[in-house]
Amino acid sequence: MLPTLQRIWGITVSEVPGDDRLIAGRYRLLGPLGQGGMGVVWRARDELLGREVAVKEVRAPSGLPSSDIQRLYARLEREAWAAARVSHRNVVTVYDVATEDSRPWIVMELIRGLALSDVLDAEGPMAPRRAAHIGAEVLAALRSAHDAGVLHRDVKPGNVLIANDGRVVLTDFGIAMVEGTSALTMTGELIGSPEFLAPERALGRTPGPESDLWSLGVLLYAATEGNSPFRQNTPLNTLRAVVDEELPPPRRAGPLAPVVEGLLRKDPAERLSAEEAGRQLRIVAAGGSPQPPGTGTPDPYGATMTASTATPRTPMPATPSPRPTVSSPSPGHPTASEERPRRAVALLAAGVVVLALAVGGIAWTLGHKGGGDDPEGLSSGSGQGTTNSAPPSAPATRGTSATGGSPSGSDATNGGGTATDGGAGHGSTSRPPQTVTVYLTPVRGDYEGGCPPPHAEAPAVEATVTLGRTPAEVEYRWVLKDGTSSDPGWQSLSFGAGDGLSKKVLHTELTYRQDAPYHGTIRLEVRSPVAVTSNGVDFSVTCPTETPTGGASPSAED
Repeated sequence: MLPTLQRIWGITVSEVPGDDRLIAGRYRLLGPLGQGGMGVVWRARDELLGREVAVKEVRAPSGLPSSDIQRLYARLEREAWAAARVSHRNVVTVYDVATEDSRPWIVMELIRGLALSDVLDAEGPMAPRRAAHIGAEVLAALRSAHDAGVLHRDVKPGNVLIANDGRVVLTDFGIAMVEGTSALTMTGELIGSPEFLAPERALGRTPGPESDLWSLGVLLYAATEGNSPFRQNTPLNTLRAVVDEELPPPRRAGPLAPVVEGLLRKDPAERLSAEEAGRQLRIVAAGGSPQPPGTGTPDPYGATMTASTATPRTPMPATPSPRPTVSSPSPGHPTASEERPRRAVALLAAGVVVLALAVGGIAWTLGHKGGGDDPEGLSSGSGQGTTNSAPPSAPATRGTSATGGSPSGSDATNGGGTATDGGAGHGSTSRPPQTVTVYLTPVRGDYEGGCPPPHAEAPAVEATVTLGRTPAEVEYRWVLKDGTSSDPGWQSLSFGAGDGLSKKVLHTELTYRQDAPYHGTIRLEVRSPVAVTSNGVDFSVTCPTETPTGGASPSAED
């Protein structure tokens, strides 16, 4: 029988038998998973809890004085315990720090998957949207660690794991890299790492959370461009480039470029904050583009969103800034080629109206004759093609819009969380298009315990729904990964004329399986006034199976 080949911790391994050693009287080594300059990672079994784990056997480099060895082991153990304080779905969990043979053995969560470095080697540069999704997950892990007082200090593609279930996990928290010891210069231990070091670290200064953000910026650059920005032929030249050379402009990053450039500022104080970087990464991951303040559709997180595929609309008279639209054929509506003659007629009609306004006072009469196509009474009737009659608080909306608005939702930005209804439709040009933006953020991701899960502990998400104008009635429902509706089906969210453009909705997910862990994804689906679906948020519910008194196995009905 051939050995099983797979990817664990980003290393190709063959699960060959180990020496069956028992570490700390609890962890039985089953086989080596990989080896590096600081030790060996083993697949092991926790005999107490009956689960498989990964155990990192730490070995000091040969030739170190005994005092340095003891200092190294003590620091590794302290930092491993610090990493164990980080509890987040995007962080590899440190279960225990055992001692055997006077050395620390780090017991961690066993994750099967591919390292991001291997994905890039196999597939080449990523699309900005996919890279932004991975970057947002890694940033979430870093923020959780920073809140716990833990710095990663070695963020790079080799330490980002894409698990087989799609989970993005940041590994080697405070373990693989130990500052101030000779292990940092060992061949094989820090391959490629100098190019991910922040300038302040290359200069020997005390690192902070901003140093991890710099490394994240280099990771995003490498993911989209295919190479890191400061790599040179030697580690010393690489460090010099990190400190002194300007950032080569990212050419494939597209809407991700502002995030990359913001994270890769030499001065830590000028770097993009973790909060702002997270907002912009979520926008790009949802299919949008961060823009300077004052442009685009307001995003619920304070940045703005536009669609990179939008094309300029033919400007009409007295319109200084035409709204970009993308014309999409749908049943009962003209195609782009059919629309051009109508636009010519509209141009002529607009000129006639302007002339009429100059000669006499008939604007009011003409405006009311054309009101039939504006059921909400928003048309100004002045003949100007893009008059925005929305409330003063509603900024001009930009984005991907579908002329006329497809009732089926085919014109919505799939997975992007933004869609428009194409404006007034049917020839009216004074009503701005309705825009709906939805984005989910996790509140509680995973649950493990007795089932059904208590409402206060079950997985939960928060949706932010943002409109281009009010009033409006939003019809929505929560859907799971398989497309089924999560209780209670379609619901309504009302935006009054005096309400703000954004509202939040909290949802607690109570789906579970008694006999097996449940891994799901929750989304918010909007069908009116515009069809659009939000990003997905993963969650899991694990219900331990209890053994009845007397040792009998639980029945299938339990």
